[in-house]
Amino acid sequence: MRLTKLGKKQSKAGLAPGTLVHVGEKKAERIVIRLWAYNSEELIEKELQTVEECLAFKDKPGMNLWVNVDGLDRIEVIEKLGSYFKIHPLTLEDVLNTGQRPKMEDYSSYIYTVLKMILLDKEREEIMLDQVSIIVGPNYILSFQEREGDVFDPLRERLKNPASRLRKNGVDHLAYSLIDAIVDNYFLILEYVGEEIEDLEEELIVDPKPETLKAIQKYKREMIILRKSVWPLRELISNLQRAESGLIKETTQIYLRDIYDHTIQVIDSIETFRDILSSMVDVYLSSISNRMNDIMKVLTIIATIFIPLTFIAGVYGMNFDYMPELRWYWGYPAIMLFMALLGIIMFLYFKKRRWV
Repeated sequence: MRLTKLGKKQSKAGLAPGTLVHVGEKKAERIVIRLWAYNSEELIEKELQTVEECLAFKDKPGMNLWVNVDGLDRIEVIEKLGSYFKIHPLTLEDVLNTGQRPKMEDYSSYIYTVLKMILLDKEREEIMLDQVSIIVGPNYILSFQEREGDVFDPLRERLKNPASRLRKNGVDHLAYSLIDAIVDNYFLILEYVGEEIEDLEEELIVDPKPETLKAIQKYKREMIILRKSVWPLRELISNLQRAESGLIKETTQIYLRDIYDHTIQVIDSIETFRDILSSMVDVYLSSISNRMNDIMKVLTIIATIFIPLTFIAGVYGMNFDYMPELRWYWGYPAIMLFMALLGIIMFLYFKKRRWV
């Protein structure tokens, strides 16, 4: 498994604040705009061909509006939406900058939040990191994603149910639900990562190889990226809870506390995995060291056994004229037998001392 890296960022040096430039990797082949207009009695769902189509639903009495944009490379679309809904240029600039740190900003007329959505591609064993920007207004929500495909399908199904809380509550409850879906998906990703780490631990104990160390280092880098993406969420949710804005109703504050608890659990899991991976590096180095020690012990025992045998062979290799054993008929087999017995006796002694 690997975590996809962020694309190269375009330089914004020298540009005025609020200048709209897409910073990041182009992840969508086309931009897709979808609209949901709903209340407890009615639901309208459609894919928009132009931004202007959403104006008919913008100030429709008694209707909540959710506009979702997949793809950020067409700046004119983002600019038009910002103009129609009176979004500050600095907010639009943050929407287009996909390297944002998760945060929450209160602009009085709307609340802007940005966080990271983590998706899992099991076929490619790849974790994809995308930025999601959510703008909560009086009766509307604008959400911006880097590509098609997200974790919001269960929410869309719940919107189709007239009896669901989403249909009965305002857009602040929908905003909570969007954030909650992203945070809940973290648990699925961490569960998958945990299974991968367990397999790696088993491999580390049974047969550690250089590839094992590379995998450990890869997971450590991924945990660092996940930590940077999730850790600021605690502050984001806390700021939403303390926000003195009429856009977040008191009934929604209770649900935000639940997300805060889930965020703490995710952070704890990530920290646990980081500690496990760090200890796995130590285990790997110890395993390699122990294996090397075992090899050196075997070679040392072999060399020790052959030291007296080499001495005997050296003595009878001196070729003096007056060495009685040289002319003895049974001299050669006797010496070979003696050397074999000496080697066996030394091996049995080492085994008794548990050196072998």
